[in-house]
Amino acid sequence: MSTAPQWDPQQYLRHSGYRTRPFLDLLARVPRLPAEAGHAPRIADLGCGPGNVTTLLFDRWPDARVTGLDNSAEMLESAKPLAGPTTGGGHLDFRSADILRWAPDETYDLIASNAALQWVPGHVDAFPTWLDALRPGGSLAFQIPGNFDAPSHRLLRELCAAPRWRDRLGETLRHRGAVLDPVGYQDRLAALGCEADVWETTYVQVLSGPDPVLDWVKGTGLRPVLTALADDPQAAEEFTGEYRELLREAYPPRPYGTPFPFRRIFVVARKRTK
Repeated sequence: MSTAPQWDPQQYLRHSGYRTRPFLDLLARVPRLPAEAGHAPRIADLGCGPGNVTTLLFDRWPDARVTGLDNSAEMLESAKPLAGPTTGGGHLDFRSADILRWAPDETYDLIASNAALQWVPGHVDAFPTWLDALRPGGSLAFQIPGNFDAPSHRLLRELCAAPRWRDRLGETLRHRGAVLDPVGYQDRLAALGCEADVWETTYVQVLSGPDPVLDWVKGTGLRPVLTALADDPQAAEEFTGEYRELLREAYPPRPYGTPFPFRRIFVVARKRTK
């Protein structure tokens, strides 16, 4: 069974620029929301993390009422200062919730998620519940990493399965089926009666500093391993050292920095009006 990761908001935010860009690209493709005249749009952000990306929703919908949902106490504590009225007349609040078991108790114009659903096994099974909570013409919009075959992830899986680590870490990581391919999402959402816009993009992120790819994954993909080894600092240091050497070979630096290709899958599914 995979280990529920303990999150470090500050580590996650170290690369906030690159983590933010895909969400902005996603929101640019969301069609007009169906909020009734005189009523502010109602939006949910699933897996809101520290809230820095959630606030970007107000750039597009200044008067929206937005709720960020996350099951990490650390992330919600970091997001807390952002809650309250917004300068455009909107309002932001945060709640603790298990995304897969979240049962919306009101109607939404947009349910969005940024790089969170890959952590939710079986998230496609929640699509009917989420779509039922949308107004006709509302949208479910999310982006997720599609890089499970990248060296950063493949090497991490292989190291966890190595003889030295397999007993402690062999079942720690997410499997490759944690996300569908783009056509898989298209098929699922079309079967639910949605008009789905699905695409993928590979961002060549140029990272800087010593061991920059390791620094990146410490905020995301490496979290389950660090959580599993939290009670054994020496083992955590030794594992990280082995992984560091593998990443250095897989991602050699250039004079301008270290290129880190990162594939993302995007989905905007609009609920039909009839």
